[in-house]
Amino acid sequence: MTRTLITGGLVITASDELHADVLVEGGRVVALASHGSHDWQAEHVIDAAQKYVIPGGVDAHTHMEMPFGGTQASDTFETGTLAAAWGGTTTLVDFAIQPKGGSLQAGLDTWHAKADGVCAIDYAFHMIMSDVNASSLREMDRLVESGVSSFKLFTAYPGVFLSDDGQILRAMQRAAANGALVMTHAENGLAIDVLVEQALARGERDPRHHGEVRKALLEAEATHRVIRLAQVAGAPVYVVHVSAREAVAELMRARDEGLPVFGETCPQYLFLSTDNLAEPDFEGAKYVCSTPLRPAEHQETLWRALRTNDLQVVSTDHCPFCFKGQKELGRGDFSKIPNGMPGVENRMDLLHQAVVDGHIDRRRWIEIACTAPARMFGLHPKKGTIAPGSDADLVIYDPHAEQTLSARTHHMNVDYSPYEGRRVTGRVETVLSRGVPVIENRRHTGRAGHGVYVPRGLGHYAG
Repeated sequence: MTRTLITGGLVITASDELHADVLVEGGRVVALASHGSHDWQAEHVIDAAQKYVIPGGVDAHTHMEMPFGGTQASDTFETGTLAAAWGGTTTLVDFAIQPKGGSLQAGLDTWHAKADGVCAIDYAFHMIMSDVNASSLREMDRLVESGVSSFKLFTAYPGVFLSDDGQILRAMQRAAANGALVMTHAENGLAIDVLVEQALARGERDPRHHGEVRKALLEAEATHRVIRLAQVAGAPVYVVHVSAREAVAELMRARDEGLPVFGETCPQYLFLSTDNLAEPDFEGAKYVCSTPLRPAEHQETLWRALRTNDLQVVSTDHCPFCFKGQKELGRGDFSKIPNGMPGVENRMDLLHQAVVDGHIDRRRWIEIACTAPARMFGLHPKKGTIAPGSDADLVIYDPHAEQTLSARTHHMNVDYSPYEGRRVTGRVETVLSRGVPVIENRRHTGRAGHGVYVPRGLGHYAG
């Protein structure tokens, strides 16, 4: 059995920073020790001097091959997981979708068929419940037992995904009994549809109006509502892609009351704004996602909430649509622009730039990008940390290298980068997935099908 020794690096976890060597065997971390304090022998030695050794990232919110708005997300599980690996992410949790009128299991089977045998890194699934009824509520128990322990419900997208308050309450009650976590897309979709109709009637058709109709107050209202429904049900709740300071205020208020309420934000809300949505010549369509980008003054609230643990996770909501042929479906009608942006390859680097800029420290970087999502979604300590017995999902990260983010050099299957031309400090050098080099010295050495499905346990909702 091949041994790998990573030597000379600064090992960073959510709790510690230490100059240590890491010994890998059988796909797992077997030991850590100070450099020079051991006599370990290994067939494969990686010199990490002047580099960081960090856990592989865990992106808990992606949408590979997701059908939406008459088209489909442009990254397949093959291309999207490879791009994730290039960006230092070694596990992602994608969303299987229950078909309308169909079962949860049918949706899960469809997503297994998409992913099986093609992924570059390990993966797991959440389940989107688009048809909450007596049968699908019973199915929740079986899915939890089989390793799908989180369910997403929407207060948005009437006629597609929206569940009413009664359906959400019933799902939360079921989750309270079986230990699952309910995730919510919190926007008042019925009110938003009214505002969309009124904006189009006024001739307001450009991409910037997407952000104007999906008002921050409607995100806050829905966030408040799902928190109180969860409180009635006696269940934890996790609010996805939090973008607005008003929604953050609702999370903080609930957490101050001691409620098990959690939230994630995404890089686009931390680094982009409505200024991007307003770019001329339909360029703003590249930045259409939901929840929408907010004015730049919301960003400091999000950073503060990440520092104070009122937001626990940064995921990507990676759901890319090409500008040509897909985003262009909404020319002349912003409501027809496919909602979604790329980002799975950029998350770890952008968050390291946040360390450089002083928004967060190095351990918090690892916490929000690796450890907290692994804990929240039942993958820890197998994933998200560096410790004896954990999977050897490891990244050698060069904190001094500089790079320019660009569609010309990224590996995501999309024809633009929302961060085009942005200079960042820090870059992934080598990536191990269960001890196997996937990226080695900036060369792809992995293969499609190396990644395997990982059943999840129940989450640990501390903090």
